[in-house]
Amino acid sequence: MTESVRNVSEKDQLRADIYQLIAALLRRTPSAELLDFLANLEVDAEQDNDMTKAWLALKLAAGQFTPEQLEDEYFALFIGVGCGEILPYGSWFMTGSLMDKPLALLRQDLLQLGFAREEDVKEPEDHVAALCEVMGTLILEAPGYRQLAFYQRHMASWIQRFVEKLNTAPSAAFYATVGQLCKAFFDLEAIEFEQLSLDIPVNCPGNDDMQPADVEKVQLN
Repeated sequence: MTESVRNVSEKDQLRADIYQLIAALLRRTPSAELLDFLANLEVDAEQDNDMTKAWLALKLAAGQFTPEQLEDEYFALFIGVGCGEILPYGSWFMTGSLMDKPLALLRQDLLQLGFAREEDVKEPEDHVAALCEVMGTLILEAPGYRQLAFYQRHMASWIQRFVEKLNTAPSAAFYATVGQLCKAFFDLEAIEFEQLSLDIPVNCPGNDDMQPADVEKVQLN
């Protein structure tokens, strides 16, 4: 924040961390360090819910794959020869086309929010990993109505369809467990934002339009 530091709850810190983890897993092949971190996660197995099951599945999978093995899986899923099994871009899920109007709107909103794209980044800003990175930052640095506005405008309408594709993609093995985590997490996020929308006054700035925010300028990478 440019003027003050937000008081971030433990719950919001965890949400932001999960957004950043999902971004790291979807941005590129996970490193050996990231796989080791996941394989050694402390998970309370006594909690019988979808998030716990997803964490346990991801933890188990992380100990069974090497980065070299996952390079082929990641390539098949998201890059491919000409095209991967999944196109991880919001515009594609919203319109069936790349570089469409949703991307132009996203770029306008990112500029107003204070985000900048690194010059050497080739991926468009509506890559699911980039959107998760933005959400992770907004949860830590922006008021709730900005988080809600961004999520509703750029993720809510299609993120579950992306997750379904990830869960059922032919090449998904390790990434099927990533999809399981995404499914459990975004189900909870839908509830979180539904409650947030009820708590925000109707005349609150940002409910209908994305206004310039007091967030630090960060690099999308």
